[in-house]
Amino acid sequence: MNEKKVCFVGAGPGDPELITLKAKRMIETADTIIYSGSLLNPKLLKYAKKSVTLYDAAKIDREKIFEILKDSVKKGKFAIRLHDGDPALFSAIREQIDKLEQEGIKCEIVPGISALFAAAARLNLELTLPGVTQTVIITRAELRTPVPDRERISELAKHKSTIAFYLSVHLTDHLVRELLAGGYPEETPAAVVYRASWDDERVITGTLADIGKKVRSARINKTAIVIVGDVIQPKSYEYSKVYASSEAEYRKRFKNILKADYKEHRPKRNSLFYTRPRK
Repeated sequence: MNEKKVCFVGAGPGDPELITLKAKRMIETADTIIYSGSLLNPKLLKYAKKSVTLYDAAKIDREKIFEILKDSVKKGKFAIRLHDGDPALFSAIREQIDKLEQEGIKCEIVPGISALFAAAARLNLELTLPGVTQTVIITRAELRTPVPDRERISELAKHKSTIAFYLSVHLTDHLVRELLAGGYPEETPAAVVYRASWDDERVITGTLADIGKKVRSARINKTAIVIVGDVIQPKSYEYSKVYASSEAEYRKRFKNILKADYKEHRPKRNSLFYTRPRK
């Protein structure tokens, strides 16, 4: 770990058993860890060695985070930025990576399980259900971070796909209004999973007609995933063709056709394109 490198590590949704082996190893060997405040399960920090230096990212700004990571690497220490969930989603890692690379410091991203997939698992959902939708939209309500007009919720709603919202549960009523304006009917199923996979996880289910009221009654205003779509409570769906016996037979026949075609058109030994068969 002496290489000049900073690792951005996904710590998973909360359950300590849902962290990857690689992420756990990096926590165990890190000299410096900047973690995502209360969004990160403190049990994960117990994997760190006694000599580690810990920083709560919620208490410092981006410039301070950059300086800590840079200085740690310059001193030959192994530094990681420990993110909740997966660093690829709503994590602001691009700006951090760009600045570090300008200093000649390499960066590596270690993926983690995102809260959306922990929430889907808790609800026993298949987010892409044949006959219902094959598309998942991941987004957030517009607040401090603006979104282009083409990505307004009312525009995204026109797809009638599964749609998941991060950082937006405190704006549930706004989400509902925009989704209805985009064409979702009031009876569309909706679910909110608070602190997915944590010990105090909570699940609320309903429809667009009542999910706002249920969320307010439960006093949930942060750290939750909102999922909307018919996959939550499908009236009907289709079986996957991948595992159908007819599909298996089709694939077998197609494979045989390819074999026969290859034998017929196989390049001769003196051909420019001849490749010696593997033994």
